[in-house]
Amino acid sequence: MHRILTLLAAGVCAAAIVTAQAPAQADPDMALTRFDCGTPQAPTAVNQRFSDTFSYGDLKLQFVFSCYLFKHGDQYLLWDTGHAMTAPNVAPKVSLIDQMGQIGVKPEQITYVGISHYHADHTGQVDSFPKATLLIGKGDWDAITSPKPATGVNFAPFANWSKGDGKVEPLPNDKDVFGDGSAIILNTPGHTPGHHSLLVKLPQMGAVLITGDAVHFRENYETNGVPWFNYDRAQTLASIDRMKKIAASAKATVIIQHDARDIDKLPAFPAAAK
Repeated sequence: MHRILTLLAAGVCAAAIVTAQAPAQADPDMALTRFDCGTPQAPTAVNQRFSDTFSYGDLKLQFVFSCYLFKHGDQYLLWDTGHAMTAPNVAPKVSLIDQMGQIGVKPEQITYVGISHYHADHTGQVDSFPKATLLIGKGDWDAITSPKPATGVNFAPFANWSKGDGKVEPLPNDKDVFGDGSAIILNTPGHTPGHHSLLVKLPQMGAVLITGDAVHFRENYETNGVPWFNYDRAQTLASIDRMKKIAASAKATVIIQHDARDIDKLPAFPAAAK
């Protein structure tokens, strides 16, 4: 009996040593990088086009075009792809592929391409990443793959996926991309039927909420402004309300993709937020 107890004790000690020596699973390296995905034009009046209640008077704003790369260990999520390199006047000066090359990332390393919505200023370079899994709202995917896509639906760059040559996940709701809460694609319809936004959680900076076009500039967000051309007014207001509540509970930095005043909330390229 004494010998059995001695052997059991030795086994427990050996297991404890092995456990102590086994490396703890480290959290994945995470970073968020902003890219210029279009050339800004002169400030434009926003009252008539971006407020269906004409709330902005003589306000003029300069719109920017932003895309984002979220690094999660050895996987990458690219959020939106900006204007095409052939877009008149607003084409980016440097392509997404070339910008990524400056930080050592190749197109084939992109695991996911997340698309906020189907408009051309967010989808223009998506066809540069045919091996990536496409994550897009179901309502927008249905519009892209319709036999006769409506005006404003930039369907052509999605041919790789619509023809079945690439993997696509049409999202009816939210999507926890990596399964650990570090990157959640949020269902925020209204601007388009399947519009989504992106919430990422960085180890140092904390939560960052990237709005897509759920809002276009700070005044839209602050005053619940609805552009007259949005798909659904009630859904837009509900999505703005949801984003505000998520931002409050997560203590998130809110970044509005088209607002030039929000660019400095992230480090300037090629630096990244950690």
